[in-house]
Amino acid sequence: MENPYICNGRAGIVAALLRGLAAFVVVLGCAGHGGSGVSAQEIETAIVLNSEEASVSVVDRKAMVQTHKFTVGREPHHIILTPDGRDLVLASTVTNELLFLDPATGIERRRIRNIVDPYQLGYSPDGKWFVTAAFRLHHVDIYEAKDFRLAKRIFIQSLPSHMAFDKASKTVFVTLQGTNSIVAYDLATQAELWTAPVGEAPAGILVLPDQKSLLVGLTGEDAAVVVDIEKRAVTKRIPTGRGAHNIFPMPGGKRILITNRIENTISAIDLATLSVVDTFHVSGGPDDLDFTPDGKQFWVTQRFRRKVAAVDMATRQVLGTVAVGRSPHGIFINGPHTVLRTVEPPAPAGKRP
Repeated sequence: MENPYICNGRAGIVAALLRGLAAFVVVLGCAGHGGSGVSAQEIETAIVLNSEEASVSVVDRKAMVQTHKFTVGREPHHIILTPDGRDLVLASTVTNELLFLDPATGIERRRIRNIVDPYQLGYSPDGKWFVTAAFRLHHVDIYEAKDFRLAKRIFIQSLPSHMAFDKASKTVFVTLQGTNSIVAYDLATQAELWTAPVGEAPAGILVLPDQKSLLVGLTGEDAAVVVDIEKRAVTKRIPTGRGAHNIFPMPGGKRILITNRIENTISAIDLATLSVVDTFHVSGGPDDLDFTPDGKQFWVTQRFRRKVAAVDMATRQVLGTVAVGRSPHGIFINGPHTVLRTVEPPAPAGKRP
């Protein structure tokens, strides 16, 4: 379990859907079998991980209500799409497993056990490697993504937290909250390349578009820092807000958002100038967020309020909140994903990034 500064099966799910959710089940059935022409991507949901409740909430974004909740393994923290976009991978840290879910409904498709303490997780851009950071047990695991064969378990001090990959899929960078540093690993050999101090309790990390620098959120401070990869040194400090935590590229690839969990703000950083150009105010410890497919809103977990908030990008106003479970952490917005999840240039019109 993090402090605020540092960071059941299919039958049970179906039963939860059936209780008082007949209309929603009809929609899911049509999406699964094409009966009404409604695709799964047209179901406007947000899937939220409730870390301290061992549950997942499914939220109807149009109605702004939680439609149902189902139980998963203890302490689910983060969630990502598979490289092909077909499955949503949820990691349960205490029960040492990955659940592969339907991105629209949250219904479980399969699970992989014996993935030890997968607090944070990520695929390399080429889809060859799958990496997990065991925050509680102090190790980084590098797997071959095709069959989840463990290539190497690397014990490291301490508290490996978030990760980022270079575009070439050669290197993974991991923040170490316990030693106020970042570490770089060669994915092919699993060898440690270097470590470097960056500031107190580093968390979110992003490889910048030039592939020469990293942006790192310092949860124990009130800023993000730019780290030169070749020099292995901090070259710039960007004041954001207390508890600067996680980093998310905005639609269009020109700005990123960083959540300031203690300040109760979210800072927009311009990637051209590497300076804060806008601020969103969201109470309750904003943590993880995701964007709607049209790029007009983002939804953010309010870690200390048991809620998620929908925020209008243009007006910077909170449009509403939805009650979920205890300590909501990871969040995923379903839809045809025209929104970039990297800081690469936008894809040509009509093509999915």
